Amino acid sequence: MTSAQLEKILKKHDHQKASLLAILQDIQALENYLPRKILEEVSQQLQVPLAQIYYLATFYRAFSLTPRGRHLVTVCTGTACHVKGAASILNTMERELAVKPGETTSDKKYTLETVNCLGSCALAPLVVVDGHYHGRMLGTKVLSLLRGEKDASKKS
Repeated sequence: MTSAQLEKILKKHDHQKASLLAILQDIQALENYLPRKILEEVSQQLQVPLAQIYYLATFYRAFSLTPRGRHLVTVCTGTACHVKGAASILNTMERELAVKPGETTSDKKYTLETVNCLGSCALAPLVVVDGHYHGRMLGTKVLSLLRGEKDASKKS
Protein backbone atom coordinates (compact mmCIF):
# COMPACT_ATOMS: atom_id res chain seq x y z
CA MET A 1 0.00 0.00 0.00
CA THR A 2 1.35 3.37 -0.96
CA SER A 3 1.25 6.45 1.21
CA ALA A 4 -1.19 7.97 -1.29
CA GLN A 5 -3.56 5.02 -0.92
CA LEU A 6 -3.46 5.28 2.86
CA GLU A 7 -4.02 9.03 2.70
CA LYS A 8 -7.03 8.47 0.43
CA ILE A 9 -8.51 6.06 3.00
CA LEU A 10 -7.87 8.45 5.88
CA LYS A 11 -9.32 11.38 3.92
CA LYS A 12 -12.41 9.31 3.07
CA HIS A 13 -12.99 9.01 6.82
CA ASP A 14 -12.02 12.64 7.57
CA HIS A 15 -9.05 11.49 9.67
CA GLN A 16 -11.55 10.69 12.44
CA LYS A 17 -10.47 8.47 15.33
CA ALA A 18 -14.09 7.33 15.58
CA SER A 19 -13.73 5.82 12.09
CA LEU A 20 -10.80 3.59 13.05
CA LEU A 21 -12.73 0.37 12.51
CA ALA A 22 -13.85 1.45 9.04
CA ILE A 23 -10.30 2.56 8.22
CA LEU A 24 -8.95 -0.86 9.21
CA GLN A 25 -11.64 -2.52 7.08
CA ASP A 26 -10.58 -0.45 4.06
CA ILE A 27 -6.91 -1.31 4.60
CA GLN A 28 -7.79 -5.00 4.98
CA ALA A 29 -9.83 -4.88 1.77
CA LEU A 30 -6.89 -3.41 -0.15
CA GLU A 31 -4.04 -5.41 1.39
CA ASN A 32 -5.86 -8.60 2.40
CA TYR A 33 -4.30 -8.13 5.86
CA LEU A 34 -3.18 -5.34 8.19
CA PRO A 35 0.56 -4.72 7.74
CA ARG A 36 2.37 -3.48 10.86
CA LYS A 37 4.00 -0.58 8.99
CA ILE A 38 0.59 0.69 7.86
CA LEU A 39 -0.87 0.32 11.37
CA GLU A 40 2.03 2.35 12.75
CA GLU A 41 1.32 5.07 10.19
CA VAL A 42 -2.40 5.07 11.06
CA SER A 43 -1.44 5.37 14.73
CA GLN A 44 0.68 8.44 14.00
CA GLN A 45 -1.76 10.07 11.61
CA LEU A 46 -4.80 9.66 13.90
CA GLN A 47 -2.84 10.03 17.14
CA VAL A 48 -4.29 6.73 18.40
CA PRO A 49 -2.08 4.43 20.49
CA LEU A 50 -0.81 1.49 18.46
CA ALA A 51 -1.99 -0.80 21.28
CA GLN A 52 -5.57 0.37 20.71
CA ILE A 53 -5.30 -0.37 17.00
CA TYR A 54 -3.93 -3.83 17.74
CA TYR A 55 -6.74 -4.41 20.21
CA LEU A 56 -9.30 -3.86 17.44
CA ALA A 57 -7.27 -5.78 14.88
CA THR A 58 -7.05 -8.85 17.12
CA PHE A 59 -10.56 -8.63 18.57
CA TYR A 60 -12.37 -8.95 15.24
CA ARG A 61 -11.89 -12.22 13.39
CA ALA A 62 -12.35 -10.48 10.04
CA PHE A 63 -8.94 -8.87 10.44
CA SER A 64 -5.63 -10.61 9.90
CA LEU A 65 -2.17 -9.45 10.92
CA THR A 66 -0.54 -11.91 8.54
CA PRO A 67 -0.94 -12.02 4.75
CA ARG A 68 -3.95 -13.98 3.54
CA GLY A 69 -4.54 -15.62 0.22
CA ARG A 70 -6.79 -14.12 -2.44
CA HIS A 71 -9.36 -16.82 -1.63
CA LEU A 72 -10.51 -17.51 1.92
CA VAL A 73 -11.65 -21.11 2.53
CA THR A 74 -13.45 -21.68 5.83
CA VAL A 75 -14.51 -25.08 7.15
CA CYS A 76 -17.16 -25.16 9.87
CA THR A 77 -16.19 -27.50 12.70
CA GLY A 78 -19.23 -26.90 14.90
CA THR A 79 -21.16 -29.80 16.43
CA ALA A 80 -23.53 -30.47 13.53
CA CYS A 81 -20.74 -30.21 10.97
CA HIS A 82 -18.43 -32.32 13.12
CA VAL A 83 -21.03 -35.09 13.43
CA LYS A 84 -21.59 -35.03 9.66
CA GLY A 85 -17.93 -35.32 8.70
CA ALA A 86 -16.23 -31.92 8.99
CA ALA A 87 -12.96 -33.57 10.06
CA SER A 88 -12.82 -35.53 6.82
CA ILE A 89 -13.66 -32.40 4.81
CA LEU A 90 -10.93 -30.48 6.62
CA ASN A 91 -8.40 -33.27 6.02
CA THR A 92 -9.22 -33.22 2.31
CA MET A 93 -8.79 -29.43 2.22
CA GLU A 94 -5.46 -29.66 4.04
CA ARG A 95 -4.23 -32.32 1.64
CA GLU A 96 -5.45 -30.53 -1.50
CA LEU A 97 -4.10 -27.11 -0.49
CA ALA A 98 -1.04 -28.43 1.39
CA VAL A 99 -1.68 -26.14 4.37
CA LYS A 100 -3.07 -26.41 7.89
CA PRO A 101 -5.85 -24.18 9.27
CA GLY A 102 -4.57 -20.65 9.76
CA GLU A 103 -2.03 -20.99 6.95
CA THR A 104 -1.82 -19.57 3.46
CA THR A 105 -0.62 -21.44 0.39
CA SER A 106 2.86 -20.56 -0.83
CA ASP A 107 1.40 -18.95 -3.97
CA LYS A 108 -0.81 -16.70 -1.75
CA LYS A 109 -3.96 -17.90 -3.51
CA TYR A 110 -5.69 -19.64 -0.58
CA THR A 111 -5.97 -19.25 3.16
CA LEU A 112 -7.56 -22.14 5.07
CA GLU A 113 -9.46 -21.40 8.27
CA THR A 114 -11.84 -23.18 10.60
CA VAL A 115 -14.72 -21.68 12.54
CA ASN A 116 -16.66 -23.16 15.45
CA CYS A 117 -20.09 -22.47 13.95
CA LEU A 118 -21.56 -20.61 11.00
CA GLY A 119 -25.16 -20.94 12.15
CA SER A 120 -26.25 -22.98 9.14
CA CYS A 121 -26.43 -26.38 10.78
CA ALA A 122 -29.05 -27.68 8.35
CA LEU A 123 -26.38 -27.44 5.61
CA ALA A 124 -23.78 -29.46 7.56
CA PRO A 125 -21.03 -30.07 6.81
CA LEU A 126 -20.43 -26.58 5.53
CA VAL A 127 -17.56 -24.92 3.66
CA VAL A 128 -17.43 -21.22 2.79
CA VAL A 129 -15.26 -20.02 -0.07
CA ASP A 130 -14.95 -16.26 -0.49
CA GLY A 131 -18.25 -15.75 1.33
CA HIS A 132 -20.16 -18.32 -0.72
CA TYR A 133 -21.70 -21.13 1.35
CA HIS A 134 -21.39 -24.71 0.11
CA GLY A 135 -23.45 -27.12 2.18
CA ARG A 136 -23.72 -30.88 2.57
CA MET A 137 -20.11 -31.29 1.51
CA LEU A 138 -18.59 -34.64 0.68
CA GLY A 139 -14.98 -35.47 -0.10
CA THR A 140 -15.71 -35.59 -3.82
CA LYS A 141 -17.60 -32.27 -3.70
CA VAL A 142 -14.68 -30.67 -1.84
CA LEU A 143 -12.25 -31.68 -4.54
CA SER A 144 -14.46 -30.41 -7.36
CA LEU A 145 -15.17 -27.20 -5.41
CA LEU A 146 -11.48 -26.49 -4.89
CA ARG A 147 -10.57 -27.47 -8.42
CA GLY A 148 -13.32 -25.18 -9.69
CA GLU A 149 -12.02 -22.32 -7.54
CA LYS A 150 -8.48 -23.02 -8.70
CA ASP A 151 -9.60 -22.95 -12.33
CA ALA A 152 -11.53 -19.73 -11.76
CA SER A 153 -8.53 -18.13 -10.02
CA LYS A 154 -6.30 -18.89 -13.03
CA LYS A 155 -8.58 -16.69 -15.12
CA SER A 156 -8.43 -13.80 -12.66
